[in-house]
Amino acid sequence: MNYLNTFFFGIYPYIAIAVLVIGTWIRYDREQFTWKTSSSQLLEKKQLRRGSIAFHIGILAIFAGHFVGLLTPSEVWHVLGVSTSAKQIIAMGAGGLFGVICFYGMTILIVRRLKNPRIRANSSTMDIAILLLLYAQLILGLLSIFVSLGHLDGSEMLKLMAWAQNTVTFDATTAVAAMTDVHWIFKLHITLGMTIFLVFPFTRLVHMFSVPVQYLRRQHQVVRQKAAR
Repeated sequence: MNYLNTFFFGIYPYIAIAVLVIGTWIRYDREQFTWKTSSSQLLEKKQLRRGSIAFHIGILAIFAGHFVGLLTPSEVWHVLGVSTSAKQIIAMGAGGLFGVICFYGMTILIVRRLKNPRIRANSSTMDIAILLLLYAQLILGLLSIFVSLGHLDGSEMLKLMAWAQNTVTFDATTAVAAMTDVHWIFKLHITLGMTIFLVFPFTRLVHMFSVPVQYLRRQHQVVRQKAAR
Protein backbone atom coordinates (compact mmCIF):
# COMPACT_ATOMS: atom_id res chain seq x y z
CA MET A 1 0.00 0.00 0.00
CA ASN A 2 2.92 2.35 0.64
CA TYR A 3 4.01 2.27 -2.99
CA LEU A 4 0.46 3.20 -4.06
CA ASN A 5 0.49 6.20 -1.72
CA THR A 6 3.91 7.20 -3.05
CA PHE A 7 2.75 7.03 -6.65
CA PHE A 8 -0.69 8.63 -6.38
CA PHE A 9 0.24 11.40 -3.91
CA GLY A 10 3.94 11.88 -4.54
CA ILE A 11 4.45 11.25 -8.27
CA TYR A 12 1.08 11.33 -10.04
CA PRO A 13 0.34 15.01 -9.18
CA TYR A 14 3.54 16.13 -10.94
CA ILE A 15 2.78 13.97 -13.98
CA ALA A 16 -0.73 15.41 -14.20
CA ILE A 17 0.39 19.02 -13.80
CA ALA A 18 3.22 18.57 -16.31
CA VAL A 19 0.82 17.15 -18.91
CA LEU A 20 -1.66 19.96 -18.18
CA VAL A 21 0.93 22.72 -18.68
CA ILE A 22 2.85 21.26 -21.62
CA GLY A 23 -0.21 19.78 -23.32
CA THR A 24 -2.18 23.02 -23.08
CA TRP A 25 0.78 25.00 -24.41
CA ILE A 26 1.22 22.67 -27.40
CA ARG A 27 -2.48 22.67 -28.20
CA TYR A 28 -2.68 26.46 -28.12
CA ASP A 29 0.44 26.71 -30.28
CA ARG A 30 -0.50 24.11 -32.90
CA GLU A 31 -4.28 23.64 -32.81
CA GLN A 32 -5.87 26.99 -32.07
CA PHE A 33 -8.91 26.17 -34.22
CA THR A 34 -9.84 23.49 -31.66
CA TRP A 35 -9.51 25.98 -28.77
CA LYS A 36 -13.22 26.59 -28.23
CA THR A 37 -16.17 25.61 -26.09
CA SER A 38 -18.02 24.00 -29.01
CA SER A 39 -21.23 25.56 -27.75
CA SER A 40 -24.47 23.76 -28.54
CA GLN A 41 -26.62 26.82 -27.84
CA LEU A 42 -27.96 26.87 -31.40
CA LEU A 43 -29.35 23.38 -30.89
CA GLU A 44 -31.10 24.06 -27.57
CA LYS A 45 -31.14 27.13 -25.31
CA LYS A 46 -33.51 26.72 -22.37
CA GLN A 47 -31.86 23.81 -20.57
CA LEU A 48 -28.39 25.08 -21.45
CA ARG A 49 -29.09 28.41 -19.78
CA ARG A 50 -30.47 26.80 -16.61
CA GLY A 51 -27.72 24.25 -16.32
CA SER A 52 -24.78 26.36 -17.42
CA ILE A 53 -25.40 29.26 -15.03
CA ALA A 54 -25.75 26.99 -11.99
CA PHE A 55 -22.78 24.86 -13.06
CA HIS A 56 -20.44 27.80 -13.55
CA ILE A 57 -21.45 29.53 -10.30
CA GLY A 58 -20.93 26.32 -8.37
CA ILE A 59 -17.72 25.14 -10.01
CA LEU A 60 -15.97 28.52 -9.82
CA ALA A 61 -16.83 28.92 -6.12
CA ILE A 62 -15.71 25.35 -5.37
CA PHE A 63 -12.42 25.84 -7.22
CA ALA A 64 -11.72 29.12 -5.42
CA GLY A 65 -12.58 27.52 -2.08
CA HIS A 66 -10.26 24.57 -2.68
CA PHE A 67 -7.45 26.84 -3.85
CA VAL A 68 -7.65 29.19 -0.86
CA GLY A 69 -8.53 26.55 1.70
CA LEU A 70 -5.80 24.07 0.82
CA LEU A 71 -2.93 26.41 -0.01
CA THR A 72 -3.33 29.02 2.74
CA PRO A 73 -1.11 28.04 5.72
CA SER A 74 -2.84 27.36 9.04
CA GLU A 75 -0.85 30.17 10.64
CA VAL A 76 -2.58 32.69 8.38
CA TRP A 77 -6.02 31.45 9.44
CA HIS A 78 -5.02 31.67 13.10
CA VAL A 79 -3.83 35.26 12.63
CA LEU A 80 -7.22 36.04 11.11
CA GLY A 81 -8.89 34.54 14.16
CA VAL A 82 -10.25 31.47 12.37
CA SER A 83 -9.66 28.25 14.30
CA THR A 84 -9.15 24.91 12.56
CA SER A 85 -12.55 23.62 13.63
CA ALA A 86 -14.26 26.84 12.49
CA LYS A 87 -12.52 26.60 9.11
CA GLN A 88 -13.73 23.02 8.82
CA ILE A 89 -17.34 24.06 9.42
CA ILE A 90 -17.07 26.98 6.99
CA ALA A 91 -15.60 24.69 4.33
CA MET A 92 -18.35 22.13 4.82
CA GLY A 93 -21.11 24.77 4.68
CA ALA A 94 -19.80 26.69 1.67
CA GLY A 95 -18.69 23.53 -0.12
CA GLY A 96 -22.07 21.91 0.46
CA LEU A 97 -24.01 24.96 -0.74
CA PHE A 98 -22.06 25.51 -3.94
CA GLY A 99 -21.71 21.77 -4.45
CA VAL A 100 -25.48 21.37 -4.54
CA ILE A 101 -25.78 24.33 -6.94
CA CYS A 102 -23.15 22.77 -9.19
CA PHE A 103 -24.79 19.34 -8.92
CA TYR A 104 -28.11 20.83 -10.04
CA GLY A 105 -26.49 22.48 -13.05
CA MET A 106 -24.40 19.49 -14.05
CA THR A 107 -27.36 17.12 -13.83
CA ILE A 108 -29.27 19.30 -16.30
CA LEU A 109 -26.28 19.51 -18.64
CA ILE A 110 -25.60 15.77 -18.60
CA VAL A 111 -29.24 14.81 -19.15
CA ARG A 112 -29.44 17.39 -21.93
CA ARG A 113 -26.33 16.06 -23.66
CA LEU A 114 -27.29 12.40 -23.37
CA LYS A 115 -31.03 12.63 -24.01
CA ASN A 116 -31.26 15.28 -26.71
CA PRO A 117 -30.61 13.43 -30.01
CA ARG A 118 -29.27 16.50 -31.83
CA ILE A 119 -26.83 17.41 -29.06
CA ARG A 120 -25.77 13.79 -28.58
CA ALA A 121 -25.02 13.51 -32.31
CA ASN A 122 -22.82 16.63 -32.11
CA SER A 123 -20.97 15.52 -28.96
CA SER A 124 -17.57 13.85 -29.02
CA THR A 125 -16.62 10.99 -26.71
CA MET A 126 -14.39 13.37 -24.77
CA ASP A 127 -17.25 15.87 -24.33
CA ILE A 128 -19.29 13.22 -22.54
CA ALA A 129 -16.32 11.72 -20.69
CA ILE A 130 -15.19 15.02 -19.14
CA LEU A 131 -18.73 15.81 -18.02
CA LEU A 132 -19.01 12.42 -16.31
CA LEU A 133 -15.56 12.81 -14.74
CA LEU A 134 -16.51 16.20 -13.30
CA TYR A 135 -19.83 14.77 -12.13
CA ALA A 136 -18.12 11.87 -10.33
CA GLN A 137 -15.63 14.28 -8.75
CA LEU A 138 -18.47 16.51 -7.57
CA ILE A 139 -20.35 13.58 -6.03
CA LEU A 140 -17.21 12.44 -4.21
CA GLY A 141 -16.76 15.96 -2.86
CA LEU A 142 -20.34 16.07 -1.57
CA LEU A 143 -20.00 12.63 0.02
CA SER A 144 -16.79 13.71 1.74
CA ILE A 145 -18.82 16.25 3.72
CA PHE A 146 -20.52 13.41 5.56
CA VAL A 147 -17.11 11.90 6.34
CA SER A 148 -15.93 15.28 7.66
CA LEU A 149 -18.86 15.34 10.09
CA GLY A 150 -17.06 12.60 12.00
CA HIS A 151 -14.08 14.81 12.82
CA LEU A 152 -15.11 18.42 13.22
CA ASP A 153 -11.77 19.19 14.87
CA GLY A 154 -10.36 19.57 11.36
CA SER A 155 -7.66 16.93 11.76
CA GLU A 156 -8.34 15.36 8.38
CA MET A 157 -8.43 18.79 6.74
CA LEU A 158 -4.99 19.61 8.15
CA LYS A 159 -3.59 16.49 6.51
CA LEU A 160 -5.04 17.49 3.16
CA MET A 161 -3.62 20.99 3.55
CA ALA A 162 -0.22 19.51 4.39
CA TRP A 163 -0.36 17.36 1.26
CA ALA A 164 -1.31 20.26 -1.02
CA GLN A 165 1.20 22.73 0.39
CA ASN A 166 4.09 20.27 0.40
CA THR A 167 3.25 19.17 -3.14
CA VAL A 168 3.43 22.80 -4.30
CA THR A 169 6.79 23.26 -2.56
CA PHE A 170 8.09 20.00 -4.12
CA ASP A 171 8.45 18.21 -0.79
CA ALA A 172 6.95 14.96 -2.04
CA THR A 173 8.13 12.88 0.92
CA THR A 174 6.26 15.01 3.45
CA ALA A 175 3.24 15.20 1.13
CA VAL A 176 3.01 11.40 0.89
CA ALA A 177 3.43 11.03 4.67
CA ALA A 178 0.52 13.43 5.26
CA MET A 179 -1.80 11.19 3.20
CA THR A 180 -0.97 7.91 4.92
CA ASP A 181 -3.97 7.77 7.28
CA VAL A 182 -6.43 9.89 5.30
CA HIS A 183 -9.90 8.45 4.62
CA TRP A 184 -10.16 6.65 1.27
CA ILE A 185 -12.84 8.99 -0.07
CA PHE A 186 -10.44 11.95 0.16
CA LYS A 187 -7.73 9.91 -1.53
CA LEU A 188 -10.07 9.01 -4.37
CA HIS A 189 -11.22 12.64 -4.61
CA ILE A 190 -7.63 13.86 -5.00
CA THR A 191 -6.70 11.13 -7.47
CA LEU A 192 -9.71 11.88 -9.67
CA GLY A 193 -8.92 15.58 -9.44
CA MET A 194 -5.39 14.93 -10.71
CA THR A 195 -6.86 12.81 -13.51
CA ILE A 196 -9.00 15.76 -14.60
CA PHE A 197 -5.81 17.85 -14.73
CA LEU A 198 -4.22 15.09 -16.81
CA VAL A 199 -6.93 15.05 -19.49
CA PHE A 200 -7.52 18.83 -19.36
CA PRO A 201 -5.49 19.72 -22.50
CA PHE A 202 -7.49 17.24 -24.59
CA THR A 203 -10.93 18.59 -23.70
CA ARG A 204 -13.04 21.70 -24.20
CA LEU A 205 -12.01 22.84 -20.70
CA VAL A 206 -9.05 24.68 -22.22
CA HIS A 207 -11.41 27.60 -22.87
CA MET A 208 -10.99 28.43 -19.17
CA PHE A 209 -7.64 30.00 -20.07
CA SER A 210 -9.17 32.22 -22.74
CA VAL A 211 -9.62 35.51 -20.88
CA PRO A 212 -11.01 38.18 -23.26
CA VAL A 213 -8.32 40.75 -22.45
CA GLN A 214 -8.28 42.18 -25.98
CA TYR A 215 -11.99 42.95 -25.70
CA LEU A 216 -11.25 45.46 -22.93
CA ARG A 217 -8.77 47.49 -24.99
CA ARG A 218 -10.13 47.17 -28.51
CA GLN A 219 -11.28 50.18 -30.51
CA HIS A 220 -14.86 51.31 -30.08
CA GLN A 221 -17.26 50.24 -32.77
CA VAL A 222 -19.05 53.13 -34.42
CA VAL A 223 -22.64 52.29 -35.26
CA ARG A 224 -24.62 54.76 -37.35
CA GLN A 225 -28.29 54.65 -38.09
CA LYS A 226 -29.33 55.30 -41.67
CA ALA A 227 -31.29 58.51 -42.06
CA ALA A 228 -34.94 57.96 -42.83
CA ARG A 229 -35.94 58.99 -46.33
